[in-house]
Amino acid sequence: MQPITTELLRWYDNHHRILPWRITPHDRKSGMVADPYGIWLSEIMLQQTTVEAVKPYFLKFTHKWPSVRALAAASQDDVMRAWAGLGYYSRARNLKKCADIVVANFDGHFPDDLVELKSLPGVGDYTAAAIASIAFDIPAAVVDGNVERVITRLYAFGTPLPAAKPEIRRLMQALTPNERPGDFAQAMMDLGATICTPKRPACVICPLNDNCEALKTTDPELFPVKAPKKGKPVRFGAAFVAISSEDEVYLRGREQTGLLGGMTEVPTTAWTSRVDGETSVEAAPFHANWTPCGAIVHVFTHFELRLAIYKADNVRKQNNLDGWWIQVEKLENEALPTVMKKAIAAAIPDAFEKRRKEE
Repeated sequence: MQPITTELLRWYDNHHRILPWRITPHDRKSGMVADPYGIWLSEIMLQQTTVEAVKPYFLKFTHKWPSVRALAAASQDDVMRAWAGLGYYSRARNLKKCADIVVANFDGHFPDDLVELKSLPGVGDYTAAAIASIAFDIPAAVVDGNVERVITRLYAFGTPLPAAKPEIRRLMQALTPNERPGDFAQAMMDLGATICTPKRPACVICPLNDNCEALKTTDPELFPVKAPKKGKPVRFGAAFVAISSEDEVYLRGREQTGLLGGMTEVPTTAWTSRVDGETSVEAAPFHANWTPCGAIVHVFTHFELRLAIYKADNVRKQNNLDGWWIQVEKLENEALPTVMKKAIAAAIPDAFEKRRKEE
């Protein structure tokens, strides 16, 4: 085992984070084993999301669906509702697909093979390696953003991302031990999250400071080197919040594929990440007394969306619509993504006030 690996595992034994999906070194010594279902679920949730944001969702999911069989038995709509607010909704669709396949093709047990893991919906190189190493003790290189930062600083590796990724993976693989590979992967993540941070890293207390080429030769904050970012395009559209005399809001389902696929929305115009939608009241989904009530801005990964918001009160409910009406106080039970909650809140400022007060 390399000195860097040994030193980092020693540090992890004493300074690991306590996370609801994690088996600690002490747990392992006591005979506990990691649950592949919990590891998979947490890793899917953690993609593009912070640990603090994921914790309550993980606890909610595992309480409601404590096993992959339970999740497979759930309806797609229930899963999407439980996921609402976590973002990147294709993950939730793939979550359900993956659970179905694990139950149907693997008798409810996650495969302990990297190739088979990567064949599952929503499971790429990183997630497969994380499940393999943490749940099955397979010495696979687990490389997320935290690990990229640690590796590039350790070796003062100046090739810009994303071109540097293959070499970073090779270096991580060389450090990953045959014994305790999952603990080592989590130790690298913890180091990046708590000490080797993007700004103002705590190099003085880092267990690897004697081995860090960036600290010896330059400024660790210069790593990883990243290619210049392109500016995000701005897209425009409109959203229409219709309210009946019974204080109900009109909602409809989005197409199953594409951005926010399968989620719930108030009617909007046909904007996408590549094209603008109509922004005027003439694009309303049906005739009503629509009035403008401002605009919202929502930033997606690859573009910024600006929606003009229109509101209509005392709308007469029609039978020829393809959506449904829901009481304002029950909106929190719907699978509304954050951008739609913003649109509704622009028209009904206190729509989600009760939930915020409870939190």
